[in-house]
Amino acid sequence: MERWVCIWWKKSSSSTRLLGLMVPLIAASLLVVFGSSGSSGGLFSSNYHPLVWSSIAGGQPVLENSNNGGSDSVEKPMDGVEPWDLQRRVGDVGETEEAYSHDYVPNQSVTPPLAVEEIESTAQEQSLEKGKSSKTSTNGSAVLPFSNETDTRPLHLRIIRKFSNLERLEAKLQQARTAIRDAHMRNQSQDQDYVPAGPMYWSTKAFHRSYLEMEKHFKVFVYEEGEHPIFHNGPCGSIYSTEGGFIYRLEISKFRTRDPERAHIFFLPFSVASIVHFIYDRGTTDYWRPMKLTVSDYIHLLAGKYPYWNRSLGVDHFMLACHDWGPELSKSVPELFKNSVRALCNANTSEGFDPSKDVSIPEINLPGGRMNGLIGGPSPSRRRILVFYAGGVHGPIRPILLEHWENKDEDVQIHRYLPKSVSYLQMMRKSKYCVCPSGYEVASPRMVEALYTGCVPVIIKDHYIAPFSDILNWKSFAVEIPVEEIPNLKKILAGISTRQYIRMQRRGIQVRRHFEFNSPPKRYDVFHMILHSIWLRRLNVRLHGVKDS
Repeated sequence: MERWVCIWWKKSSSSTRLLGLMVPLIAASLLVVFGSSGSSGGLFSSNYHPLVWSSIAGGQPVLENSNNGGSDSVEKPMDGVEPWDLQRRVGDVGETEEAYSHDYVPNQSVTPPLAVEEIESTAQEQSLEKGKSSKTSTNGSAVLPFSNETDTRPLHLRIIRKFSNLERLEAKLQQARTAIRDAHMRNQSQDQDYVPAGPMYWSTKAFHRSYLEMEKHFKVFVYEEGEHPIFHNGPCGSIYSTEGGFIYRLEISKFRTRDPERAHIFFLPFSVASIVHFIYDRGTTDYWRPMKLTVSDYIHLLAGKYPYWNRSLGVDHFMLACHDWGPELSKSVPELFKNSVRALCNANTSEGFDPSKDVSIPEINLPGGRMNGLIGGPSPSRRRILVFYAGGVHGPIRPILLEHWENKDEDVQIHRYLPKSVSYLQMMRKSKYCVCPSGYEVASPRMVEALYTGCVPVIIKDHYIAPFSDILNWKSFAVEIPVEEIPNLKKILAGISTRQYIRMQRRGIQVRRHFEFNSPPKRYDVFHMILHSIWLRRLNVRLHGVKDS
């Protein structure tokens, strides 16, 4: 081989020799270029898959069984929803490229992404000092020092990328995801107000870290368009008080930003309860049309004035409604129903509620808009009634309940309506268990009323996702009974041991802080829990922006 090379070198012309040297060099350069392109360590690569919260917390927690004598077992949340499971979100965006993707790497040991700094692109870098150690580029990949000891050859160009506002936001969210995912490997953070603990939470460490990350980073832009009473307003003193109370508190909260470029999510501040009150006309044949046009016109106004709705196809937007018609009015705009986060009291999966992107919020009845006189009750030993219910007979479940139990047993106090001389809340305070059945819709204020008064909720609902069930293990402080088991109501409840009942009652008292409406808001109360649920849904997607195909 060496002899052949020597003969070729002697007989070849100078130009042929030069070509012979250049060919292998070019080939080697191409191998380096194409080999490195497949292993880029960019912050914004799309090689991600959805996060399951159980993997963040280091596995599914082992919890006490809430409905028996306290034996240990692995609990499952309602309707097959995995705890801390932010499911895959897939959307058809028509003739445009997908505007968002799913953004978690839960099972890999990766370090948090580097802080993203805005660096102006340069045409050529200055010469590196001799012997200077390796540097790291803004996308996390290694930049090796040049082996150019004599400085006789020009340096290769290195273009430094200038990141957009959206990319910087997404990089910070990735840091938050990493902190939450790794929370189970660290000691739980101290908190002067409250440290989540106990089987009421699917993962105490993950929830606590996520809550702290929300307080540190989360920013919401509230569109200022729209006038009272339909927009920026809502009832605060009825069973729809969650709707009006949230709108009011968000607009004056520290989470609001008036700079849309800093916002992680955008709030559509229309009140469904107000739309129904002021626009609904029962005398017309198509009474849905004017209400739906109100929502549709508003979103089209925002889409024409701002770039944010069209940029994400509504994925980083949310609405909130406690009226039963909230799900139906969300169909006014297909992207609102399909892509946006919908915070709903009427969280019915048979009507399109998607727990992977939508948020179940509690229906809270606040007479006068305050909690005065609603919270508190006697100890378990002073509660003489086994189970209590009183209310109107509507929907498919309540007639069955009354048929089997109305005026049948002194321990089972099931009534249509109470006499005027009997206090509804006092009956709850005298009872160990309070039945919370569906009516025409699944939402009901009874679940929160039971927690307020120290009565263990008995949930009898179909297709219902309980509020904050991605955080709270309802089976640890409430009893769930299928509709077909209503005839066995007393047998089921009487079969729960006193020890287990006291456990559930005390757990309910502990978690009711998450359902209290405070003015001003307090950490971990219902306002912050709703925001936290929305924060979790925003963490579950990564925005790229829509590009024309």
